[in-house]
Amino acid sequence: MSTRLVVVGDTLLDRDVDGTVRRVCPDAPALVLDEESTVDRPGGAGLAALLAAGDGLDVTLVTAIAHDAGGLRLAELLTAAGVRLHAVTQPGATPEKIRLRARGQVLLRLDRGAGPAIPPEPEPGELLDVADVVLVSDYGRGLTGRPGLRAALTQTRTPVVWDPHPRGAVPVPGTRLATPNEAEARAFSGDAGGGGRVAAATRAGQALRRRWRTGAVAVTTGASGAVLCHAGPTPLVVPAPRVFEGDTCGAGDRFAAAAAAAIASGALPSEAVEAAVAAATGYVGRVPAEARERGSVERETVARVRARGGTVVATGGCFDLLHAGHIATLEAARALGDCLVVCLNSDASVAGLKGPERPVVAQADRARLLLALACVDAVVVFDEPTPEATLAWLRPDIWVKGGDYADGGPELPEAELVKRWGGQTVIVPYLEGHSTTKLIGGRP
Repeated sequence: MSTRLVVVGDTLLDRDVDGTVRRVCPDAPALVLDEESTVDRPGGAGLAALLAAGDGLDVTLVTAIAHDAGGLRLAELLTAAGVRLHAVTQPGATPEKIRLRARGQVLLRLDRGAGPAIPPEPEPGELLDVADVVLVSDYGRGLTGRPGLRAALTQTRTPVVWDPHPRGAVPVPGTRLATPNEAEARAFSGDAGGGGRVAAATRAGQALRRRWRTGAVAVTTGASGAVLCHAGPTPLVVPAPRVFEGDTCGAGDRFAAAAAAAIASGALPSEAVEAAVAAATGYVGRVPAEARERGSVERETVARVRARGGTVVATGGCFDLLHAGHIATLEAARALGDCLVVCLNSDASVAGLKGPERPVVAQADRARLLLALACVDAVVVFDEPTPEATLAWLRPDIWVKGGDYADGGPELPEAELVKRWGGQTVIVPYLEGHSTTKLIGGRP
């Protein structure tokens, strides 16, 4: 049986209008965006419900929806995603957030239906008590402040996760986990910050935990992860793994939905926050569905560098048992340009080249170690014995090889291929006395 999640909160309609800017308006100092595509999606509590349904949860959304074109569109999007609606009528127009974007960059956001319009009292009935978890996703439109709903949330024995909003209601007493971001935590607690990011988040989180009488407060800190404040004296800091640049819109909803799902499965707040940080990080660093073919993230890295006239450098290898010799080669390669992409032999490729005992370190861990280096901007894994196919689409300006060929000899294997697009193949020195084979054999 699927995990039953009830999401309670304000639903908005988000619309992304993407296009290209080629000129400036002749009658005003403004860019002209030529529209190419428009994407509608639920926002606010609707996005949290949509994300949870996409994770396979059985989701019911308690919300308010207006009787207009925007409300109809929201109902279509949510029901198509498998979300059951338990909605009252939202007075006035559907709140809309319209983002005008060029190449993923937001140029302007237009808000509609933002005036005050408190919805009528929702009556969730037994929905809260039969759920495995309740997620309150407050967007400051007044729904979570309704007295009857707050009474029902206070009385239910179902664990509640509360994602607050500066203009919304505070969590009800007994909430299992509240998930404000840094700005929200400061606004609610009155803490002016200072003393370091973790210290400020801890002070605000602990103050809110006591004031709200919640089990725990997780203060989300953007790309840094989250700080969990609980009954103990020492906070849990959950860092976010490194990700490529991405759109952060909706990351808070992804965090809250993942935390709620984890708690529904019996996780402790600490475990729920770890799962939520991982989910939110993956959401921000996600690759759009239309670009999930191999190497799409690396293409984005390369495209950004080339757009500003930079030099793309690539190198390749197994990088099994990463050592100081590898670091020297990678740092030398990165110094030659504006980004470094490492073409990494997959586990199957390494085994084919070096025998069934290799690699010692699996490809996922090898890639993670490489990405942790400041000199590496992207990693692409290839299955073939050599990286020619990867180089053919990557098309680096400079292809770097280690010092095996430093004293002359035959032309480097990939040099002819790199020449086809005007690229240059170069050699950088090895650090003397460092070898993976020697390390495995126990030799210095």
